[in-house]
Amino acid sequence: MKYTLLILAFFPAGIEVAAAQWTETPGKGWIQLSSYLHHTARRFDERGDIRSLFNAGGRSTTASVFVTGAFGLTKGIDAWAEIPFHHLSFDDVVAERTSTGFGDPRVFLRVGHERFGVDLGGWAAAVRGGVKFTLGSFPIDSEIIPLTEGQVDYEVLLEIGRSFWPTPVYAFIWGGHRWRTENEEARRRPGNERFVHVAAGGAIRNWTWKVLVEVLDGRPPELFSIEVASGRRELLQVLPSVGRRIGPGVLEVGVRVPVAGRNLPAGPAVFAAYFSRVNLSKLWD
Repeated sequence: MKYTLLILAFFPAGIEVAAAQWTETPGKGWIQLSSYLHHTARRFDERGDIRSLFNAGGRSTTASVFVTGAFGLTKGIDAWAEIPFHHLSFDDVVAERTSTGFGDPRVFLRVGHERFGVDLGGWAAAVRGGVKFTLGSFPIDSEIIPLTEGQVDYEVLLEIGRSFWPTPVYAFIWGGHRWRTENEEARRRPGNERFVHVAAGGAIRNWTWKVLVEVLDGRPPELFSIEVASGRRELLQVLPSVGRRIGPGVLEVGVRVPVAGRNLPAGPAVFAAYFSRVNLSKLWD
């Protein structure tokens, strides 16, 4: 029995994404608390068809909380970090299995066009590189749901965004490549992945809106150095959301709707996030 956990990065809420396309000012940044809930009995199989998750009436539940933040280091350079906490469960007619704990954290360093004194008008461009660390092992046990895949991943992204201010509308596209190393304990190497995020959003008075489209295209994994062609992962999903300015930030709620995929859970999920800007410039100085 295999379990798969895939939660793509959560992006800053609402119209603030327009400003987030530019690197953060030194000493300033933002923090976001996100929650995610997915309950399903369906999956995309290796051919892309939707089937029962497993035999024997299996159902999977993923409940996760993410703390994500960015902070300006110097002109044109900022740092990002994301820490997840998961509660995973799978039950069927045989038993109920659960796992709770921290998932793999990710850290990034981003260099924007501002670093080089280039004026792109209403456009923004940046290159971001990052690492996903592993906090635990990947147990080879059908009765244990892993919170990690047990290996380190490296990512590089190219980001291009556009603000249409004074019209409160923005759009961006992020494209990247993820190199996945081998889990030596399990003798398993997940396939490298390419991914694209395209979004448009804006604000109407105290309300915000956003539509995000995510595409994931994975290569076949290797098990004991043998390529498993049927194990490659693919995903196309749409994430519409709305937000409301509350207090110092924005509260956002939305749904994640998988449209097509391979070897990943199917079915819609819901998420919520609260985004707020922070200013530590006095401490930074």
